[in-house]
Amino acid sequence: MSLMTDRAGRLPRPERRAQLLEAAREAFVSMGYHAAGMDTIAELAGVSKPVLYQHFPGKLELYLAVLDQSSDTLIDRVRSALESTHDNRKRVRATFEAYFDFVAHEAGAFRLIFESDLTNVPEAASRVQRTNETCAHMIAEVIREDTELDEDQAMMLAVGLLGMAQTSARHWLHSPASISQDDAARAMSALAWRGISGFPLIPPTSAEPAAPPAAATTKPKPRKRTR
Repeated sequence: MSLMTDRAGRLPRPERRAQLLEAAREAFVSMGYHAAGMDTIAELAGVSKPVLYQHFPGKLELYLAVLDQSSDTLIDRVRSALESTHDNRKRVRATFEAYFDFVAHEAGAFRLIFESDLTNVPEAASRVQRTNETCAHMIAEVIREDTELDEDQAMMLAVGLLGMAQTSARHWLHSPASISQDDAARAMSALAWRGISGFPLIPPTSAEPAAPPAAATTKPKPRKRTR
């Protein structure tokens, strides 16, 4: 169904909210926060401004709701990638694919997280920070468990992997190069794996085994002299 619905039609509140969020995301992604007006968003959603204000008291609250929705989508994608396998090489590949897929198919929602024009507003900045920290913590936990690095070291590696995924996915999207999404994600995950695989699983330490007992020695019995 198109966003432009019959103004007289009534939708259940959750469905109406979803409709408004979709229209708002389209406006904020294409126009930016400052240029997108509530009039435009209401028009895209096919509702009157009073209906829009019934759900959201102002443009900032609407923007933050869209940002929350987009952030939760990315977090869910990363979580699903990490839980999809116990093979760490495949985990790295799945995580990069999650970022590339999010950038390519979520109707520009990544711009609200990575390229927002509202990062100077604390409420928006805190949400972007929450998204990055949540994804980093999930990855760091896997690294810590599988390598037995300490928490700080694991977090540093996780942040580095996320930086690679975010930057390369955005570069791929904006680049005129003809490399496919799948090839780009494969290349970057291979690069990341060559680095992270240098931290192999450290087996649990255990007490050194006791030295084997010394072999018993017996003195040879003296031979009886014969006459």
